[in-house]
Amino acid sequence: MKYIQMKRFVFSLTALFFVLCLQAQNYDDISAKLLIRQYKQAKEDLDKRMTNAKFISKPEAYILKTAVYTAVAYDSASAAGAGDQLLSEAEAAFAKYKEMDGPEYKLVTEVGYKEGPINLYSLLYSKGFKAYQAKSWEQSFQTFKKVVDISDLLIAKKIINATIDTNTVILTAYTAENSNHKDEAAKYYGKLADAKVGGEGNDFIYRFLVVYNFEKGDMAGFEKYKALGKELYPASEYFGYDKVDFASGLAEGFNGKIKALEDVLAKDPDNYKALLNIIQLISDTLHPREGAVAPANADELEVKMVTALNKAATSKSSDELVFLLWGDHFIDKADKVNDERAQHVEDMKKRTKPGGQPSKEDIAKRDALDKKYGEAFDKAREPYERAAAMLAAKTELTRSQKQQYKKVAGYLGDIYNYKKVLANQAKNTADVTKYTAEAKKWNDLYDTIK
Repeated sequence: MKYIQMKRFVFSLTALFFVLCLQAQNYDDISAKLLIRQYKQAKEDLDKRMTNAKFISKPEAYILKTAVYTAVAYDSASAAGAGDQLLSEAEAAFAKYKEMDGPEYKLVTEVGYKEGPINLYSLLYSKGFKAYQAKSWEQSFQTFKKVVDISDLLIAKKIINATIDTNTVILTAYTAENSNHKDEAAKYYGKLADAKVGGEGNDFIYRFLVVYNFEKGDMAGFEKYKALGKELYPASEYFGYDKVDFASGLAEGFNGKIKALEDVLAKDPDNYKALLNIIQLISDTLHPREGAVAPANADELEVKMVTALNKAATSKSSDELVFLLWGDHFIDKADKVNDERAQHVEDMKKRTKPGGQPSKEDIAKRDALDKKYGEAFDKAREPYERAAAMLAAKTELTRSQKQQYKKVAGYLGDIYNYKKVLANQAKNTADVTKYTAEAKKWNDLYDTIK
């Protein structure tokens, strides 16, 4: 009889042990409490069992904790401020779950568990959006990054019926951009662009990527997103701009623009548009508006510009524009020397007594300026003649081309008249005859162009 009592006692202990083990590892009774909205009781039971090593040895414990803690955080009865702590612990629990159950995350789709990541998504989205509304860009970005990660998982598990969580990714990209995380902003904008997200007002996605890739020197990316932008927003002029437009438009200041254009030419040496932009920029700097001062490195810039002029003429020898710019530069240069020469002559008269002779130094400077003027004036001749030949070969001229043609003819007439004067001074009869005929030819042409 005593033996039987002992046997029953041992059986009772064994049964109790299995019951305790079953309770320790039973996740269903807690998730059942969630289903009937007994959130407080579910949390109390969970917190007790989270101290049991066997209970927390499976991923179920952590996705269940995610579900319970997010449910309690949502509960309006939770104390002020407690929701943030609960959300933080739910995030940590979900991270631990993913570590234990990845990469398939099987439990995410199961009833009783899937509410956890769904609630976590909603709570984090709300938190991120509040920070967004307050323009707390860094906080908002760091929160929305987590929301995107969860939404990607929910999409992959087909809990969210979409291919991309567009609004969330836009907010993540936008807050990344505004918190100066440009590389991460490009990643999220790229995610949207690769999904061809369009719609009114969303062209900024492609604008950002075009500029970002251009500034990074990634011309393949630049062209890719420019093409996507053009495809989705065909009416936008923005996506019709080329790399030269972006080089001169995005860079700041003269030196910045020159460097950006030179960077384009380093990869595309024959880019005619880039060469013309450099020529125009330097020309505007060498020949500033009235009252402005030319830069100290004018000679260095002129060498750079003439190099670009030569290259442009080789790249596209059928365009008169480069030769017009070339001739204009030397005409402007000659005009400056002529002004300097006229001022020197005036000063020389003031320094010279009536009936006296100018000093040797003044005469030498005058002669040097005369020579400098003649050289600059003559350097305009060849490019102007080439421009004139191209304009003469056209069957029909625009109004602007006619104006340029008339200007060129006028200057060429003046240049040959000046050369005739120099030939007369040198008593070179053959040159006088030749230059007289050339001057007449161009002056007659000038009169015929209406």
